[in-house]
Amino acid sequence: MKIKTKLLLFIAALLLIDQAVKIWIKTHMMIGEEYTVFSDWFKIHFIENPGMAFGIELWGGVWGKIALTVFRIAAVTAIGWYIGHLARRKVPVGLLLCFSLIFCGAAGNIIDSLFYGQIFESSHGHVSTLFPAGGGYAPFLQGKVVDMLYFPLYEGYLPGWIPVWGGDYFIFFRPVFNFADSYITIGVILLLLFHRGFFSAKKER
Repeated sequence: MKIKTKLLLFIAALLLIDQAVKIWIKTHMMIGEEYTVFSDWFKIHFIENPGMAFGIELWGGVWGKIALTVFRIAAVTAIGWYIGHLARRKVPVGLLLCFSLIFCGAAGNIIDSLFYGQIFESSHGHVSTLFPAGGGYAPFLQGKVVDMLYFPLYEGYLPGWIPVWGGDYFIFFRPVFNFADSYITIGVILLLLFHRGFFSAKKER
């Protein structure tokens, strides 16, 4: 099997996992609903993110949201082209997988922004319906990204001797995210850790 075919299957599998989880969350949970998976440090907590990754809010309102989505589409297109370029040059497989992870993460959240506002109704106060008779909750390009993974590894008051935040209530890790966000994070971390090895292997070839 050619490397391009393997990469396409890898990307398709990751996108399928991301979208399957998001669709299940949308059609089985309401905004703010939460399930505990392992003790208190791993929870499924449903929120919708109108802005950036990890629940970061976006400035600029509707036009800011549209601009972000258009930028993401351009970035994903460029990354997809670059992956094809790298594959033709027969670079190390690890490098291709890193960029494929980043591509999948960006593409997964773009799908939410493009279509979720049109194919789902609002999840506030009730479980959403897929393809509702009355239409979706937002126009094209203005859908919200579904987030659900929550890892509050530590919750409590910080010791008073800590500067600035001493005595404050603190949660680590606070952001709620999704599989697409984790794909991007893992891809970037692996690139930072192993980029020298990837490119030295390329030079040897």
